[in-house]
Amino acid sequence: MIDTRFDDRTFREGDEVVLARGTYSGTSGVFLRLRPDVKWADITERSGAIRSHPVQWLDHCASAAPVSRN
Repeated sequence: MIDTRFDDRTFREGDEVVLARGTYSGTSGVFLRLRPDVKWADITERSGAIRSHPVQWLDHCASAAPVSRN
């Protein structure tokens, strides 16, 4: 399993992510792996397409955050 830390954010294979910056901001998907250039990562987008995006554009998807049930 890949464990990569960028700006205090850790991405692991299978994490729900969203493109928080860049041209396709708002696109969500699942983190797959880093590319040979570790500044780029492959994600599986909701459409099923596997595409590469800069890691600095990625953020964890809000829907993957723990939900508080008081």
